[in-house]
Amino acid sequence: MLASGSLIFRKWLRLVLCALALCLSAVAPASATPSPEEDRLIQGLIQRVENRREMVFLRNGEEHSAADAAKHMRQKYNHFKDDIVTAEDFIRRCATRSEMTKAAYKVKLKADGAVLNASDFMHEELKTLRHR
Repeated sequence: MLASGSLIFRKWLRLVLCALALCLSAVAPASATPSPEEDRLIQGLIQRVENRREMVFLRNGEEHSAADAAKHMRQKYNHFKDDIVTAEDFIRRCATRSEMTKAAYKVKLKADGAVLNASDFMHEELKTLRHR
C-alpha cells in the first residue's frame, strides 16, 4: 500500500511541476522588437540626427559629429533591439545616455554654443516625426 501512495504522489508532483512550467512559459517575456511603424520612426530619428550639421553631440565629455552620433545610435539600436518596442524606448536606451558611465548625452548648437539635453532634443524630433 505504501508503494501505491508513493506512486500517486510522484504522478501528482509531476503534474504540478508540468503545470508550473507551462504557467512560467506563458508569462516569460518574449523577445520584444519594434513594429514596422516604430522602426520607421526610429530610423527617421537617426536620420534626422545624421542630417544635423549645425550640431555637435557631446558623449562622455567628447564632441562628436552628427554622422558619428548617428552611427553610434545605430550600433546601440542594433545591440538593444530585442529590448525596444517604441521610439521612446529607443530614445531612452540608445540616444540619451552612456551605458557605461550613465552620463547624459548633450547636444551643442554650433551657431550660439547653447547646450541642450539630448533627451529633450530627441523627444522634440520625435514629436515632429509623429505629426507628419
